[in-house]
Amino acid sequence: MSPSSLTTAGVVLVTVPGVAFGGVTLLKFLTRNVPGYADNPVRRGLWRAGHAHAGVLVLLALVAMIYVDQAALPDGLKALTRTLIVAAPILMPLGFFLSVVRPSDTRPNRLILLTTAGGACLAAGTLMLGVGLLLA
Repeated sequence: MSPSSLTTAGVVLVTVPGVAFGGVTLLKFLTRNVPGYADNPVRRGLWRAGHAHAGVLVLLALVAMIYVDQAALPDGLKALTRTLIVAAPILMPLGFFLSVVRPSDTRPNRLILLTTAGGACLAAGTLMLGVGLLLA
């Protein structure tokens, strides 16, 4: 792996304890019947989605780093691909969590658009990586 991919993978791995902490927090909310979580289906659903997306997308980003260096892409596009793929597990969960921060929120606020931005980053990054691998 290139130094850039190794560094990116290292940064992504450092986020895993945060995802684990989020899971423990959600478990605490469920087992202790924390007001504003168990009794708020919108907030509960979005926070669950945020945690799930964080975990899955972190794993995808780690696997993708192995392939970026194998892709037939110029160095600048490889860097952009790394950035886009790593942006997804940051932006999407943030959108889910921050769109219903207050326990009384029953509708997501505008920060839900971060999920769309994360999805766009994911789509663009994986498309570039896929095309680069097909051309290799």
